[in-house]
Amino acid sequence: MSWSKKTIFSIIWILAAVWIMGVSPLSAKPKVAAIYTLPVEQQWISRIHKALNASMARGDIEYVFSESVKNTDYERVMREYAEKGMDLLVGEVFGVERAARKVAKDYPGTAFLMGSSFGPSGQNFSVFDNWIHEPSYLTGMIAGAMTKTNKMGIVGGYPIPEVNRLVHAFMDGVHEVNPDVKFMVTFLGSWFDPPKAKESAFAQIERGADILFAERFGVSDAAKEKGVLAIGNVIDTQSDYPDTVIASAIWNMEATIDRAVSKVASGSFEGEDYGQFSFMKYGGGSLAPYGTFENRIPAKVKKLVAERSQEIKDGLFRVNVNDAEPKSTM
Repeated sequence: MSWSKKTIFSIIWILAAVWIMGVSPLSAKPKVAAIYTLPVEQQWISRIHKALNASMARGDIEYVFSESVKNTDYERVMREYAEKGMDLLVGEVFGVERAARKVAKDYPGTAFLMGSSFGPSGQNFSVFDNWIHEPSYLTGMIAGAMTKTNKMGIVGGYPIPEVNRLVHAFMDGVHEVNPDVKFMVTFLGSWFDPPKAKESAFAQIERGADILFAERFGVSDAAKEKGVLAIGNVIDTQSDYPDTVIASAIWNMEATIDRAVSKVASGSFEGEDYGQFSFMKYGGGSLAPYGTFENRIPAKVKKLVAERSQEIKDGLFRVNVNDAEPKSTM
């Protein structure tokens, strides 16, 4: 087969244009590295890790990761992976925003997909977040119908927007079905301290809380010990707490990861905000199956939740986004 000079020059110009706009198209599966500041067992990180493992299992990517990386080491690890020729770096840069974005500028041929409170930058730095305020609202509706004391406890890590919006959505869902509920809100000042979370939950139970919003690990343990109920967050832990966790808002990271991997593979990756792919209509957020509470939650409540869920997916109901720090109301 012979190609004309015009055809050859056209191909060269197309490839050059793609390279200028972002990451070049790949002939092999993308090489992906993830950098995590906590162990992969931690709720938030486990969902990213799960989605990347699923992509690797399908044969879409090669995947390696580093866990429990301190903020002071994060930039160094990013650069090491970039130097090794990784096509896509995934992680969370909430505590190292400036350093991470500087690394992205230094490696324009590498794609970056990072959990961040801020927006995308340049042609190769995209951001995501766990926007599961919608299923959090639904769990609130269930909790509001199940409480007997009209007192609930909430134990979170830090009062940052990513946590605050989930707590507020939960509280709003509670008040849709039960406006008389009062809340106790405690923040730990830590992302992973189950003993401290457990003690905080005990204190709320002592004050009358019969349902706890378990934003952190350790809360459901306290609920189980004291015989009260809990609402799960990010992952479904009902198999571990079959008589305790009545509902959970689940974060499904697959839609976000699959989109990013596809764009890297096609050479069309660019800086954009992937936040919407955590919304329910994309499958990024969901309400966990009721499981052991299937027959314990009143049928009329499940019907109302199902209707509200469909309205959210259809764009007929919008869950309010409130990033302000939630306060106790009792």
